Amino acid sequence: METVSTTRAHGGTQGVYRHASAATGTDMTFSVFVPDHAPGARLPVLWFLSGLTCTHANVTDKGEYRRACAEVGIVFVAPDTSPRGEGVADDPAWDFGQGAGFYVDATEAPWAPHFRMRTYIEDDLPALVAEAFPVDMARQGITGHSMGGHGALTIALRNPGRFRSVSAFAPIVAPAHVPWGEKALGGYLGQDRAAWRRHDACALIEDGARVDELLVDQGEADAFLAEQLRPELLRAACEAAGIPLTLRMQPGYDHGYSFASTFMADHVAWHGARLGR
Repeated sequence: METVSTTRAHGGTQGVYRHASAATGTDMTFSVFVPDHAPGARLPVLWFLSGLTCTHANVTDKGEYRRACAEVGIVFVAPDTSPRGEGVADDPAWDFGQGAGFYVDATEAPWAPHFRMRTYIEDDLPALVAEAFPVDMARQGITGHSMGGHGALTIALRNPGRFRSVSAFAPIVAPAHVPWGEKALGGYLGQDRAAWRRHDACALIEDGARVDELLVDQGEADAFLAEQLRPELLRAACEAAGIPLTLRMQPGYDHGYSFASTFMADHVAWHGARLGR
């Protein structure tokens, strides 16, 4: 692992790091905020998955999470959204290819060799973080924004018991039924819609996957709300499955980081209450 940069912030250390990923076959960059702590202490960890077009830098620069993480003593990890670099397939569209990995392991050419973001997030990066940082992997939470909200929900649902807390900002809750998801899942996984179900939060819940509870914030002025995000489908799926869902519709807020950063401290505190038990 290579240290790209470190800086002091809010009584902690914000770092950016690079490593060679076995999952993607590329170098991957990620950021980690570690609050100051007693020698030998192991802290809970909160994973933040970013959305379309983003890198680790979007939330690192604009997420406004550090003060809240320092107050509750949580390590905050922000990965990239896709593999990048020479020889990595790409697409001219902003919602597919590099910057739009959708947290799946691609099976279709030309994406399959490198676009293995499910394995990267579920296995590769956690193993590195557990070795290199003072984290308690028995106390993990996960959250994300937009495409990253989709990733947070599906990864938690596929890994029961791994995450003590799960939340999302404006998540794509049913990608098999919206244009962004149909394009991505079809392109990466092929046209067999049965294979898409393990990458669709609502389908996973319908098929029996469970988490203890969910917190979701959604802006009512989000331009993508009706066509791409469809939070009402998550509400229906959770009601049918008996999963407690706190869905907060926020008047006047759009889809960007002005929205996500406004409610970031709420989410960090919510995770902290569950990870601190």
